[in-house]
Amino acid sequence: MLEISVELLHGTFRADADGTAGTGGLTRAEWPPGPSRLLAAMIAADGTRERCRVTDGSELEWFEQLPAPVIHAHGAPWHQPLQPRYVVLHKGSAENNTHQEYVGRRGAQIRPGVRVTPRYPHVVYSWNTETPSDIVDALRRRAARIGYLGAADSPVRVRVGTRLPEADVTGDAFYPDPHGDMKIGVPAAGDVRILDAMYAQWVERGAAVARAQYPALRHQASYRSPQAAAPNDTVGTVVAWLRLGTAVSGRRINAVTSLFKDAVLGRHQKLHGEPPAVLHGHGFTRTGYEIARYLALPDVGHRRSRGRIHGLALWMPPGCDAVLRSRVRDAAFAVRRLTGRGVDVSVQPRDDEERPFAANPVRWTRSSRCWTTAFPAIHERRRPLDLAEVSRWCEHAGLPSPVRFRSARSPLVHGAVDLAPVEVNRPGRPGLPYSHVKLWFEEPVAGPVVIGSGRQRGFGLCVPVET
Repeated sequence: MLEISVELLHGTFRADADGTAGTGGLTRAEWPPGPSRLLAAMIAADGTRERCRVTDGSELEWFEQLPAPVIHAHGAPWHQPLQPRYVVLHKGSAENNTHQEYVGRRGAQIRPGVRVTPRYPHVVYSWNTETPSDIVDALRRRAARIGYLGAADSPVRVRVGTRLPEADVTGDAFYPDPHGDMKIGVPAAGDVRILDAMYAQWVERGAAVARAQYPALRHQASYRSPQAAAPNDTVGTVVAWLRLGTAVSGRRINAVTSLFKDAVLGRHQKLHGEPPAVLHGHGFTRTGYEIARYLALPDVGHRRSRGRIHGLALWMPPGCDAVLRSRVRDAAFAVRRLTGRGVDVSVQPRDDEERPFAANPVRWTRSSRCWTTAFPAIHERRRPLDLAEVSRWCEHAGLPSPVRFRSARSPLVHGAVDLAPVEVNRPGRPGLPYSHVKLWFEEPVAGPVVIGSGRQRGFGLCVPVET
């Protein structure tokens, strides 16, 4: 085996994967660092051809032909978009845009992109291949000279070995998979020769030469991320859990989920192009389909609960492949603020903190035989509510039939939200009755449980309760 361990000495990593950091619109950074960065760092550490000082360069041609490795790295790090800043230009002067501290010098805006902070400061690349001892020694000499990976403010310590360093390995891993949900840059045969040609042009023409002018250096392999579960055609999954900067009144559920949906669609359009129909519900020609659910997560079920919304979740229906789930997850995590219709609140991906408990996935995903609505469920038809009708709702929501139920106009659990008709029904649409419902199932059912015709916009969200 060949193992290369990268320790992030500052605990962070910053790199511009596709050259978009300068636009200021980048919200998700490259993670994990692609193996192609290792090759570039090794070349920078000791050069190639006649510029080599500690090796003869043959190990680089061997390394560039390796297959895509398994990458052990934290699966869900924090992505922090950095604020633009101004730096001094040391050439010439200008009457406008002069730098305050350097009179007569011009200031230029720098957009540094996004900094990634993983829980574990190690990334380990693993190849299951036999490696000659002289190649290992040469790679070790180059690795000892590597100072940083990606941007210069991402200092690293690189170690090369033939055994997996257990102390550096996290529980998460990214595996090469033709049907994976993400792309990671990898080296390919001929990259050293192209980089040599690029360097020669840089020596002759200077900063006019950029990596973007050499698209032949861009090779991406499909990987399966730790979050990409095996496709399941019977059960949907939550692809994103988010936390609100400040709690919002539960009576604003209609506005919050509508703004969340609009924000996700807009981010998907910007990041990946036209959103699929499963996100917005338009364009279906068949009946019985299920689309994404935009859920608001309120504080309910405790003696002092007030029904305030502390988090958001985006649920995708069964049948969505890993690539689609990954793209939707990226779009949801790129949402930074919800503004409009009486709502103005910041949004960020949920960390692993337990509080607020309303935004904790454990609150909504555990199994229970009894579930009660936190937001009222909108009836699917205008008819008396009986067990057969509620069973029909559950069937449409992908749930087993309950053995009994209870319904009421007012909440059935502490903190559940009591809404007026104008807060439930959308303008210009026929009004439907709605109720709070308590369900009992024969066997425990795993959440999130959402029932009724308004489940795509968060109505009918249930909370597990003790029987």
